[in-house]
Amino acid sequence: MLVDTGFGLRDIQSQKSRLSPFFIALNNIQFEQKYTAIAQLEQLGFSAQDVRHIVLTHLDFDHAGGLEDFPNATVHVMQSEMDAAKDHHSFIDNRRYQRQQWDEVKQWKFYEAGGEAWFDFEAVHDLEGLPPEILLIPLAGHTRGHAGVAINTMDGWLLHAGDAYFYRHEMNADKRHCTPGLQIYQWMMEVDRKTRLFNQDRLYSLSCDRDKDVQLFCSHDAIEFKAFADQHHS
Repeated sequence: MLVDTGFGLRDIQSQKSRLSPFFIALNNIQFEQKYTAIAQLEQLGFSAQDVRHIVLTHLDFDHAGGLEDFPNATVHVMQSEMDAAKDHHSFIDNRRYQRQQWDEVKQWKFYEAGGEAWFDFEAVHDLEGLPPEILLIPLAGHTRGHAGVAINTMDGWLLHAGDAYFYRHEMNADKRHCTPGLQIYQWMMEVDRKTRLFNQDRLYSLSCDRDKDVQLFCSHDAIEFKAFADQHHS
């Protein structure tokens, strides 16, 4: 199982026809094949056929670009996120969702918000074909159907918070803060500020109050990721 896919091989090969020039320039995207999910998996000795499930936090162009590299995978996502991806009109939405990245997916599984509580968050349990230790946690605000992915491991819960926050010091810190650039980017990309900040506050409380039970990480903080990866590889 993968959580998100990042950019895919076709994104690397056909950047301008696959992605928005606005975001290519704004984000200074590093289009190198070695960073794709398929290349990373192959380095670990796996193949595309080994990936049977992909759970998406959301359908933004930098999270769903590699879906077509795994043609046999079932893709799991919130129904509200797919609805948003198909019905959008704003400048940002017309560029964040790139249908050509996922129009060849053969098998989708869609989920509605609402379910049993998970640390005071609602959770989508029983993802079809996946073990009960894997949950979708609705965290709307960045997009309409944005969600985190929680996994119960032998060492406790891991929560991939996706783009619910962008900077490590927004969580589990005495003085919460975010760099100005990332703060502006979060404002620019949000679809519902009130809901985004509400969910971010809830995640902050979780990171402080239940830090021994749940480890959080986001999609875009490289330093947070390295510290987390080093911890689990040591």
